[in-house]
Amino acid sequence: MTVARATVRDADAIHSMVNFWAARGDMLPRTLGETYENLRDFFVVREDGEAVACGALHITWADLAELKSLAVREDRQSAGYGSMIVRACVEEGRNLGLERLFALTYRPGFFERLGWEQVDVMTLPRKVWNECYRCPKFPGCNEIAMVIDLETAAVPAATN
Repeated sequence: MTVARATVRDADAIHSMVNFWAARGDMLPRTLGETYENLRDFFVVREDGEAVACGALHITWADLAELKSLAVREDRQSAGYGSMIVRACVEEGRNLGLERLFALTYRPGFFERLGWEQVDVMTLPRKVWNECYRCPKFPGCNEIAMVIDLETAAVPAATN
């Protein structure tokens, strides 16, 4: 499997994966319109032409981007696809000249295995909270902020 840029034919699958996990409280839901509007931010892993994992790299400022909407189809969990998406986003961030990426997650261990570090969410610019008001857990957010410094971090190689 390889990681590729999402295309319009991936939008329905991305929308389904994100909203499946959103219904379980793991991420914010997205409308299909939002998926199309942000499609250029997305990477996917495809099996037999169908997207089975996705993630978006959304630039928030000159030096910072968020890795968001990281989702793997439930029947494809533990195949290494999430890690593949994260590595692609890190590489893209470096290619764009960004200094750091951040993610808000309930699974910090996953990101730590990929070279990310936990930080206090209050150390991130307020701009990163632009979607927080939509979250049903706002203002009592319990997500963990993770950051990777693109200039110094070495992302562990794939094990699959």
